[in-house]
Amino acid sequence: MNEYWDSRYRDEGKIWGEDPSRTAEQALAQFQLNNVKKVLVPGSGYGRNTRFFSAAGFKVTGVEISLEACRLALAFDPATRVFNISALNISYLKDKFDGLYCFNVLHLFHEADRKRFIKQCTGRMKQNGLMFFTVFSEKESSYGKGGEVEKNTFESKPGRPVHYFTEEDLREHFKGTEILETGITEDPEDHGEGPHTHLLRYICVKVKAA
Repeated sequence: MNEYWDSRYRDEGKIWGEDPSRTAEQALAQFQLNNVKKVLVPGSGYGRNTRFFSAAGFKVTGVEISLEACRLALAFDPATRVFNISALNISYLKDKFDGLYCFNVLHLFHEADRKRFIKQCTGRMKQNGLMFFTVFSEKESSYGKGGEVEKNTFESKPGRPVHYFTEEDLREHFKGTEILETGITEDPEDHGEGPHTHLLRYICVKVKAA
């Protein structure tokens, strides 16, 4: 997986531009309401979302598997501390956080690793910490393309599985937390394939047990 992303960042640079996802603004509103100060961003990329949170006054830590993306982030968002490790290894971190924002990472794993990833994220949160995740929904135009390697998980590109979440499925993944809000949001992008809009599911949860 790191070779795939290194190659993309090396060839395409700031793939999704410099503006944050619209969902980062949704997460910001939740964080501000709940007095969040320290934010963890697994899959932080080159920093387009971390820079948004840093500029808003949060102390931000990113985790990114691609060394090429980390190099871009050093210049683009120097206020954020970034660790070049897999999102599946965030138990390596010693800090605890009261907020977590994860944009379009969870759906890139097979089921066992999705559960492992959520468990690791939960383990890095303080009591009553907030986690905000976005994922591909089953309403995406790419749903069903490629070989189905697990239920609702398709591999349209070799070595890159994508899981498409229904509402019920997303809630089931986070059943050990207090679910505050779920929904579908439109997230426009333009990264070389022409302007298009993703239909993302999002979930905001509170972690009751530290």
